[in-house]
Amino acid sequence: MVPNMFRTGFAVRAAHTLLTWVITVTLFLHNTDLRRCEERGELLPPALFFLLVVVSVILYFTVSLMDPGFVPGDSEKASDEESEAMIPRPLAPQLRRCGFCRLQQPMRAKHCRTCRRCVRRFDHHCPWLENCVGERNHRWFVVYLLVQLLALLWALRTALSGLSPGPTWQQWLWVNGFLLAALAVVGVFSVVVGLLLGCHLYLVSINSTTWEFMSRHRILYLKDCREEDNPFDRGSVCNLWDFFCSCRTVMWEQVYQRSTADPV
Repeated sequence: MVPNMFRTGFAVRAAHTLLTWVITVTLFLHNTDLRRCEERGELLPPALFFLLVVVSVILYFTVSLMDPGFVPGDSEKASDEESEAMIPRPLAPQLRRCGFCRLQQPMRAKHCRTCRRCVRRFDHHCPWLENCVGERNHRWFVVYLLVQLLALLWALRTALSGLSPGPTWQQWLWVNGFLLAALAVVGVFSVVVGLLLGCHLYLVSINSTTWEFMSRHRILYLKDCREEDNPFDRGSVCNLWDFFCSCRTVMWEQVYQRSTADPV
C-alpha cells in the first residue's frame, strides 16, 4: 500500500494534508474562539478540535490506502467457501467475465478503469481519495465523512468567531483575508461533505451503491427488477446494522437467490 501511495496518489494526498493543516494553523493563529480559549487556559476545546482533525486525517489515509475489495486474480486463490459461493445458482444470473481483466466478477462487482481492477460491491472511484470505495472500505468512508463534517462545521464556526471589524472594506479585507479564505474553503467542503454523507447514508439504508443507483437500467441483475424493488434490501435497520457492524464477507449471489426465491 505504501508504494501505491507514492505511485498514484501522492499529489492528491499531499494536497489534502497540506490544506487541512494550513487551515488548522490559520484558525489557531488568529483571534478565534480556540485562540481565546488557549489564552484563558481552557485547553479542552482546542485539544478536542485538534484531536478531531487528527482523527479525520488518519481516517482519510486509512480509506485512501486500504484495499477496497479487489477481486483476486488467477494467482490469488480465493477461499474454498468463497469460490463455492460464487458458483452460479439456477435462480441467480450467470456471472459475467470482466471485459478488461477477464476475471469472473462476483455479483455487485465492477471494473474500475482508474485502478484497473475489479472491485467487490463497487460504489465509486473517489478522485479525492485516489482510490475506489468498495466492499472493504465503504464503511470507513462513511465514518470518515461523518468525522470530516464535524471537523468542518467546528472550523466554520471558529473562523466566523475570529472575524474582526474594520473602518473600511479595504482594511476589513486586509485584516481578515486569511480567515475569509479559510472560511470559503471550509464552507464549500462542508456543503460537499454534508451532501455526500446524506447520500451515502440513504444508499446504505436501502442496501444500494452509487453505481447501482445511477446505472440500474444497465446492470444485469437489476434491470429486470421493478423500480422500487431491490433484491438486497432487508429493511433500513438491518441494512444499517449489516453495513456498520458486520465484518463478514457477504456472498451476494446467495442473497439474490434467497430474495428471488421468496420475494416477500
